[in-house]
Amino acid sequence: MVIGITGGIATGKSTVTGMIRRRGFTVIDADVIARQVVEPGERAWRKIIETFGEEILFNDGSINRKKLGQIVFHDGKWRKKLNEIVHPEVRSRMAEETEAAFRKGERTVFLDIPLLFESGMERLVDKVLVVYADEGTQLLRLMERDGLREEEALARIRSQLPIEEKKKKADAVIDNRFSPDETERQLEKILHEWNIL
Repeated sequence: MVIGITGGIATGKSTVTGMIRRRGFTVIDADVIARQVVEPGERAWRKIIETFGEEILFNDGSINRKKLGQIVFHDGKWRKKLNEIVHPEVRSRMAEETEAAFRKGERTVFLDIPLLFESGMERLVDKVLVVYADEGTQLLRLMERDGLREEEALARIRSQLPIEEKKKKADAVIDNRFSPDETERQLEKILHEWNIL
């Protein structure tokens, strides 16, 4: 079984994926892969330079994510272009890693995909687990975590499908506004219901 884990920015997905990893499951992280596929020399890296120009590069040739972020977080057209470059590369590498885990004999693999619905990747998974926190909680966490001003944090939150929409599309939801123990309890219950534990 392949389970997609998603949520919104600052809803606490890494807390939940950490709990899943500690139970010995493979978690394939789309963000990690998204960073790998844009490393200098990679196919997606070349396409990004062709599209956005060399001014988004550091001197060592790596992509200045902050500069690129300023372009794409405030303009849907550029965000779409970036996603069209990066998502296919991420999808194919995630598929390779999933296959490798199943070949090693694993029965359940988790895919941590922040933009699962936005990128149409729900087709890759059997079930979707949404890590939820309301927008007000997201905003406070994001401002605190990344030192962003309110309008910057809101731009990032609103560049994603609203968390309430994701919640409706989920097979199961973990409400991550409370204590880690409560989050753990909800996770345990879902894994039992899905016959994974």
